[in-house]
Amino acid sequence: MARKIKRILVIKLSALGDFVLALAAMRKIREAHPDARITLLTTPPFEALARLCPYVDEVEADGRPEGFREWMALIGRLRRGRYDRVYDLQTSSRSSLMYLGFWPFPPQWSGIAMGCSHPHRNPERDHMHTLERQADQLKAAGIWPDAPIEPGMAPPPDVSWVLDKAKPDTATSPKPYVMLIPGGSAHRPEKRWPAELYAELAQALHGRGFDILIIGGPQETPLARVIQRRTPQARDLTGHTDFARIAALGARAALVVGNDTGPLHLAAAAGAPTIVLFSNASDPALAAPRGHVAVLRSPDLADMPVAQVLQAARALAPSPVDA
Repeated sequence: MARKIKRILVIKLSALGDFVLALAAMRKIREAHPDARITLLTTPPFEALARLCPYVDEVEADGRPEGFREWMALIGRLRRGRYDRVYDLQTSSRSSLMYLGFWPFPPQWSGIAMGCSHPHRNPERDHMHTLERQADQLKAAGIWPDAPIEPGMAPPPDVSWVLDKAKPDTATSPKPYVMLIPGGSAHRPEKRWPAELYAELAQALHGRGFDILIIGGPQETPLARVIQRRTPQARDLTGHTDFARIAALGARAALVVGNDTGPLHLAAAAGAPTIVLFSNASDPALAAPRGHVAVLRSPDLADMPVAQVLQAARALAPSPVDA
């Protein structure tokens, strides 16, 4: 008789967009093990959002120890957790090294660690979209036998549960609003549509009757200033939104427009009609958000005209002025 799975560890460390996409797999893990106690091992940026998540019972946020002593402390604590099964959704060399830390008596393990009990051996895994790849991993683990693994078929994540726990938001008005997300990783400027083009877009959308909200971290406030020079009425929320608030704002937005960055993934998962802008720096076939989403792509985002984005916006979000 197979041992009953009572204690589960899920590993998902980063980054935000990948974390959001992995919520679809976490939901399936919860459905497959409704009575198990599930612990999520992640990192500090995602701890608050993870604690709202109904798919896990406990959150540990020290998944990236910086030194040897911290690493050994983490391994010791994981061993004491006496997990029956581990779902490694990070599937990196770091997370696979954790598997070795359990020897000589490792738990059942779903991932790519050499020698693990439920390996994901698909040779095409690195060429699959995150949603299909993780669906296929759970199929190999035996908990999703009819997992949809054809391109574009796996269901997107759903973060509607955030709305039940988020505080009421005072940043919005009864008027329909568009969220602009002009930032992204500082070390990947080639993934950003120029702020001046966002400014032109904001002016056009405001003229169509939308309020404009600008979302990002505090380091992206200068981008908001560029936009506000063209549209002074735009509301600068850079540095004032945690992940739960971004999801709550996205759920009520008439439209979200942004670069391929984590907050946009979160807003799209909340159900927002979304336009995501891709350069050749990343491949939408591997990691684009899913849902009510239009993907626009240009080898160099500086060459993407505002008119193209406005055309997509008209298709996704009818103007309040025309309504």
